Amino acid sequence: NAQLIHISTDYVFDGTATEPYKETDKTNPVSVYGQSKLQGEELALRYAPSTIIIRTAWVYSSFKNNFVKTMLRLMKEKESLPADRHGINVVSDQFGCPTYAADLAAAIMQVIASNKSKTNPGLYHYSNAGITNWYEFAVAIKKLCGSNCLVNPITTAQYPTAATRPAYSVLNTTKIKKTFGIAVPDWEDSLEKCVDLLT
Repeated sequence: NAQLIHISTDYVFDGTATEPYKETDKTNPVSVYGQSKLQGEELALRYAPSTIIIRTAWVYSSFKNNFVKTMLRLMKEKESLPADRHGINVVSDQFGCPTYAADLAAAIMQVIASNKSKTNPGLYHYSNAGITNWYEFAVAIKKLCGSNCLVNPITTAQYPTAATRPAYSVLNTTKIKKTFGIAVPDWEDSLEKCVDLLT
């Protein structure tokens, strides 16, 4: 009689939206990763209808490898290089919202502790509050760690990746807030907490 909580991703969307994605919006993954995550959602709901699926995006933490830790490492390394190599190029035309893993974990624990989880299965979105892009995210990290490293904005076309990323993947978190009474911190406040742990 256990209830499954399945973590999914913003990659189930194609990134063509102009306002935050709701749980009811049409999915259209543009990568194999996104397709496999969407299939995971569909199978979970088919075979365990009481499943709660939480889509999240741009997750980082003080553990393992992630964007924040990579930026902190590169900024430290690049500061000691000659001026012509003293910089980091970061994509500026992909928009979303960073999610601090500690906040996501707290939200999941609140869902579990709630007496509403069994009566409110289905899809939910969770990320920190606000909208930014990877370049602005990197600049915020630079400011918090006091780095002198240059951060240069580039386009997605200038930084090809194996998996196509949605150009816009902001998630609307209204449903999870209303259903489970979850407070969603601003991404900049949560980033500061994480960087404090790492510096």
